[in-house]
Amino acid sequence: MAFISPVELHGAHASLEPLCAAHHDELNAAAADGQLWKLWYTFVPTPDTMADYIDAALAMREQAGAMPFVIREKASGAVVGSTRFFNVDAANKRVEIGHTWHAARVQRTAINTECKLMLLAHAFETLECIAVEFRTHWMNQQSRAAIARLGAKQDGVLRNHQRMPDGSLRDTVVFSIIQSEWPTVRRHLQYKLESRA
Repeated sequence: MAFISPVELHGAHASLEPLCAAHHDELNAAAADGQLWKLWYTFVPTPDTMADYIDAALAMREQAGAMPFVIREKASGAVVGSTRFFNVDAANKRVEIGHTWHAARVQRTAINTECKLMLLAHAFETLECIAVEFRTHWMNQQSRAAIARLGAKQDGVLRNHQRMPDGSLRDTVVFSIIQSEWPTVRRHLQYKLESRA
């Protein structure tokens, strides 16, 4: 039995649905809001590469136990981004949350906070993970700040960790939340959502 099985997660502001090929056009519309593919320090597929992006995500699910999701906004019913569990270490009960992007109009809203709360709750309370990891480009200041605001702590920096599509080398900042920290992080994220209401 797979460590992570397909699941839908539902909140007040958003829901997470397992990614499938039928989400292609909705994901293209979400990525077009802000032309997110122009951000050089991260990867969001262009309209021409969305099918390959979905194929690669589904292959990661089949071959490495990952679980890619689309993010659906409750108010409009629209798909507004994507995220996934990956770098799955079932033996040690560790996962990474990443490959996350949001349409420009929902950035810095309750949707990202709620999605992270749902993913972390599933990881710690259902999968019984001992740690959940987040990684981002050193130059992605917005992402680094957002991860820290979740309550994750920085573990370190992997220098020259990956080569980017443009040939540049990425220094990767690694953060994590460990099992013993989860109750405090959960309360913090719940408070952030309640204070937006």
